[in-house]
Order: sequence, then C-alpha cells, then structure tokens
Amino acid sequence: MTNVTLVAGFLLVGFSDSQELQIVYRVLFLVIYLAILMSNLLIIILTTLDLQLQTPMYFFLKNLSFLDVFLVSVPVPNFIVNSLTDSNSISPLGCAFQLLLITSFSAGEIFVLTAMSYDRYVAICCLLPYEVIMNGGACVLMAGVSWAIGGLFGALYTFFCDVSSLLRISCSETLLVVYTSIGIGMCLCMSCFICIVISYVYIFSTVLKIPTTKGQLKAFSTCFPHLIVFTLFIITACSLYLKPSSNPPTVIDRLLSVIYTVVPPILNPVIYSLRNKDMKWALMRLVHKTSTMIKFT
Repeated sequence: MTNVTLVAGFLLVGFSDSQELQIVYRVLFLVIYLAILMSNLLIIILTTLDLQLQTPMYFFLKNLSFLDVFLVSVPVPNFIVNSLTDSNSISPLGCAFQLLLITSFSAGEIFVLTAMSYDRYVAICCLLPYEVIMNGGACVLMAGVSWAIGGLFGALYTFFCDVSSLLRISCSETLLVVYTSIGIGMCLCMSCFICIVISYVYIFSTVLKIPTTKGQLKAFSTCFPHLIVFTLFIITACSLYLKPSSNPPTVIDRLLSVIYTVVPPILNPVIYSLRNKDMKWALMRLVHKTSTMIKFT
C-alpha cells in the first residue's frame, strides 16, 4: 500500500509579518487597484462612447484595458480581503482557478499586443488598403483569437501546474514539469516576439523613408508606447515564469510577482493616453456632454 499525501490547502506567504507593515501594504494595494480600475474603465468608456475613437487601434486598446482589469482583479482583491480577515490560506481548487485566470489573461494580453503591432504595421506600411484589411470583422476575429488562445494557454499552464510556489512544495519529480512549462512559455513569448520584431522592422524601414522629420516623429510616436508596454510585460513575464524557482522564495520573487501583476495594468493607460490628443479630446467631450446633461436635469 503506497503512502498518499492529501493537500487540504496552501498557506499564502505575505510580504511581512509586521502588523503595521501589513496595514501599509493593504492601503497601498487598495489605492493601486482603484487607480488601475478607474483609469482602465475610463479608457473602455471613452473608446466605446466616442465615435471618433471607433478605430482598430482603440478597439485593441479597449481589449487590452479589459484584460488589465481582469488580470489585476484576480489576485489583488483576494489579497486585500485575506489581509482584512487575517486569512492566509487558499484551497487547491481556488489556487488552480486563480492560476488559470492569471495565465489566461496574461497570455491574452501578449496576443492582443501582438495584434496591435500588426495594426501599426498595416497603418504605416499599407496605408491605402488599411480600412479594407483592418475592417471590423478582422479586428473582432483577431481579438477573439487572442482571448481564445490566452484561455487555452492558461488551461495548459494549469494542467502542468507551472507556478514556482507550487513546484517548490511538490513531492513528485518536477523536472519534466519545469521543462514542459518552460517550453510552452518560450513558444508563446518567442512567437509573439518574432511577429512584433518583423512588424517593426517593416515599420521602421518605412518610417525612415518619410522625407520630413516631423512625419517621422509622428509615426514613431504611435509605435513607441506599444513597444514600451510589450517590452515591460514580456520582461516581467519571462523573469517570473522562466527563472528557476528558489526555495524559500526570495524578496525578488515576490517583487517580480507584484511587478508582473500590477505595473503593466497601471502603466498601460498612462503610456497610451497621457500624451494622446485623441483621448484627451474624447475625455473633454465626455465631460462636456455629462455637464450639459446635468444642467438640463
């Protein structure tokens, strides 16, 4: 008769055992979560209601904002609730479900960012047939495929149970699991990375042919925010999921988890919208319409 160990739950390790620091972390994460929620929801509202933002670029940006909201809404509220109730445990089913959602939304973001690079390529390199290529059906199809492949990738990652914290406490041989999960992650990252590199090679070669410096800067200004967001997201994802797990988890491991989950969703609205004149004008129009409606009610 073989010995079998049944796991009833997992203990979640916090950032500090100090009660005072836990309160600070609780408030900090709450403020960050609300900021992410409001900024991304504002983008969703503007890109949905404003007719001048009904373009493929803003359609993909809206999908990215949805994924940001979903991604950060999986771990952060759970962390806040657990800290308020002094609960530091999670069931195996809850852990698997949380892992499924996080990896699905993360993979979805990578594919949406890849679709956005293709949109930039078509807009700059194929300007005349742009509206024909990036029609409504094509945009919906690309976004739908991004969400679907993200869900499939999350299911594969959950099946192989690739999370560094779980691999540390596993009683079975994890070498095959590590190699398999790294292979899956590398295939995802490299395929998207290659697509984006190819897109930007064509984009930069086309932009450099523009005779005026002003035209070059205008074209580059639409590309650099996307490159910054993708680079930040892919570096933090690779650092978290592809680095060898350490036992016990180090401060860097926990910091990478926070950066990967929180930083991209809070920076995406800033990078894409802070210097975007279309978004600023859309916000002004929304404020004007809202104030007008309030006056007449």
